[in-house]
Amino acid sequence: MKLAFIAAQTAGASAARQRLVQRYGDCPVKEAAVIVALGGDGLMLECLHQVLGSSMPVYGMNCGSVGFMMNEYNEADLPVRIGKALPSILHPLRMHAVTASGVVEEAMALNEVSLLREGRQAAKIRISVDHRERLSELICDGVLISTPAGSTAYNLSAHGPIVPLTANLLPLTPISAFRPRRWRGALLPSNVDVLFEVLEPDKRPVAAVADFTEVRDVISVAVNEDRSVGGTVLFDPDRALSERIISEQFTV
Repeated sequence: MKLAFIAAQTAGASAARQRLVQRYGDCPVKEAAVIVALGGDGLMLECLHQVLGSSMPVYGMNCGSVGFMMNEYNEADLPVRIGKALPSILHPLRMHAVTASGVVEEAMALNEVSLLREGRQAAKIRISVDHRERLSELICDGVLISTPAGSTAYNLSAHGPIVPLTANLLPLTPISAFRPRRWRGALLPSNVDVLFEVLEPDKRPVAAVADFTEVRDVISVAVNEDRSVGGTVLFDPDRALSERIISEQFTV
């Protein structure tokens, strides 16, 4: 099995890569059967973005902190473990952002697309779903829409709901909502088109972020799930992603 090892820029991950390369060899990503990512969830996201739309799977081993998307680090019998691993296919959100200067930016997000205020003034955002206005004005620090896989990340920190992988739902979650104060967000079907329009953009500038791609001074952001594109993550049988997302709902 040809493996390509990619490590985070930390001493621990770099040392782990050296040991694994000495033991199992290494090859360029384009020639590999599997990418082995050594680091944390941030590195896993970077690797998945590299292979989106291809059949190249990514097997992660935790050399970071949380490592929710990673398997436990173990150097023994790595090809055997990879051969027994279970695949999870993740579909990204596609962000189409228009800035105040008229520039159009597009990006993919495997975790979430978030709109965040840039300055001291709260943002004012109008939300439409499938061309129907659902919230005429949300005054907030921001708002995000997440994938099921990303529902345990920023979405959960913003008190959004955790969504199982097979639920075909997208959490829409406000970030520190001021008005309407009691609005806690929504669960949307995964096939909807969501449009965020920034109100008073000169006075209340807003940035849009798709995973690690940031676009500043946006006036509108359209988001939809792109099921024509996917990334494959491999998990040990005792660490299946679907099970961990369900278990996370019972964590206290």
